[in-house]
Amino acid sequence: MRRARWARGTAIGVATLAVVLELTDIWVTAQLPRPSYTPLPFAPEDMAGTAFPVFGAILVHSRPRLVIGWLLCAGGLSAATGILAANLHELYGGAAGEPAVVVLSRQVLELTLGVLLPLLYPTGSLPSRRWLPVVWLALAGTALEWAGPAYGRAGHWAVGVAVALAFASLVARFARGGPVERRQLLWLLVALPGLLVPWIAGGDVRWLATLAVPLVPAAIAVAVLRYRLFGIDTLISRALVGTGLVIVVAGVYVAAGAAAGVFLSEVDRVAGVAAAVFAGAFFPSMRRGLQRGVDRLLYGSTGVPESLAARLRHRLQHADPLHGLRATLDVLREGLSVTGAAVEVDGVTTASGAVAAGRSPAGAPPPARTVPLVWHGEPVGRLLIGPTDRRRFPAAHDERVIATLTPYIADAAHAVRLTAALQRSRERILTAREEERRRLRRDLHDGLGQSLTGMAMSINAARLAARTSPDAAERLLADLRAGMESVSADIRELVYGLRPPALDELGLAGAVEELAGAPVETSGELAGLPAAAEVAAYRIVQEALTNTRKHARATRVRVALRREERLLRVTVTDDGVGLPPGARPGVGLLSMRERAAELGGTCVVQEAEGGGTVVHADLPL
Repeated sequence: MRRARWARGTAIGVATLAVVLELTDIWVTAQLPRPSYTPLPFAPEDMAGTAFPVFGAILVHSRPRLVIGWLLCAGGLSAATGILAANLHELYGGAAGEPAVVVLSRQVLELTLGVLLPLLYPTGSLPSRRWLPVVWLALAGTALEWAGPAYGRAGHWAVGVAVALAFASLVARFARGGPVERRQLLWLLVALPGLLVPWIAGGDVRWLATLAVPLVPAAIAVAVLRYRLFGIDTLISRALVGTGLVIVVAGVYVAAGAAAGVFLSEVDRVAGVAAAVFAGAFFPSMRRGLQRGVDRLLYGSTGVPESLAARLRHRLQHADPLHGLRATLDVLREGLSVTGAAVEVDGVTTASGAVAAGRSPAGAPPPARTVPLVWHGEPVGRLLIGPTDRRRFPAAHDERVIATLTPYIADAAHAVRLTAALQRSRERILTAREEERRRLRRDLHDGLGQSLTGMAMSINAARLAARTSPDAAERLLADLRAGMESVSADIRELVYGLRPPALDELGLAGAVEELAGAPVETSGELAGLPAAAEVAAYRIVQEALTNTRKHARATRVRVALRREERLLRVTVTDDGVGLPPGARPGVGLLSMRERAAELGGTCVVQEAEGGGTVVHADLPL
């Protein structure tokens, strides 16, 4: 703790000293003639001497053991010291040549910010021990520069080669690094357009590069401390597109100026008008073309949202729901360059690649992001996105790709859900049909069959008794008559179980009125309804009335049947005690819902507005 406090105090002191030196240099610069190349009262070294140590102190304060912050502080202090010493030398007319402190400051600046910073960024350690000779080369070049004029040129070249190799290490680190390290490296790319565009343009705008110097330490600080705070992929994409547009328009301006210089006078005016007309006419198409090119540069052909959406639509059109969902996950996994993607729908996981979800086998990496899937306002599942594949560019979790593909994945998940619900419904229907057949077989065999067998035996016995004992034959025939009435009642019960006879005799409204014992509210033409809809409506009303009489203690029950164009609405409302809190649906409620679901409809049981219970069923016709 004491060491960390000492480190923070030292970094703040270095930053404060650098700022004081820069303020002093501003006063010294005001005493010198204003240079013609810039309207600013300070040089690029002044910006570096202020920004680098300030952001370095911020890094040291947050992570005292990370050497990156110390390099920013040392480089910024050397820049401030060098520019102040050079201006003081010029102000007071010192001897010819550069003072030793200026040379030393420049060499420290080259070593810290030109060699060590790119070699150690962003982790604070070398990519590997093979890069250590670059540091020794830079130190040897610095020593040669101090050795004398005979070796100064060779030392200068050695330091230049070391700087080039140090920046090449960033490319090697990016190629081999993980997703976090790659994103940190990309933050430097954000700061480059602000430096490169004015520097390449040159002339009257080169001085703008001075204002962009603080972007470099700021990008480094954000990359180390808050690299997940912003969408770095989007920032880089827009920065590259903007830089490309500036370069194209500047190229048109230069070309138009050159042509006007050959054929016309007033070169600048003509060139400016030509560039403005070109930019106005072709700016949208240039921007779209550059955006597509940058997307392909950053993500490859599989990471362009429009291309991914087209591929995904094609796969969905040529696959069943389950394989369509897997196809969407394959496209998403390839587009985001992640190790895996999965969708959870009603507890069932469909995955592409390796990603842990729910009770997945051990060994799969946990999801890096979870996105809810919503289909027309209805939650249908969850999208699980795995971590980035380190072998590819970290396009994972790019908001444009996710926002483009998520609606298609929600559609596919909804289709899978409907398919599963349809399959379950078919299974229930088949089960119910087989159960009904089993019941009929049992009733016919054990009940009606046994009764008919007994009646046949009674007929034979009556025939034999009729010759010898008429009284016994009379008793047997009387018993046979009673048995026939019992068989008739059993047959009526079987028929009633298949379809209530009241529906054929009275129609749906009359049969329901007979059940309710009161008039029924009707709307629309109820004649000619499909038989399945009539039976379902009758059974739902029957079950609702049974529940009302058993549990509701209601004094009034209202039944309504309304037929719309392709829908039959059934409503049963009572003024009873209502549903108890935490009530679980029993066999009756489940039966009503299943009868409605068999027709593709719905059945809802809920509290009535004025108290009591309302059963509302919608049955498609």
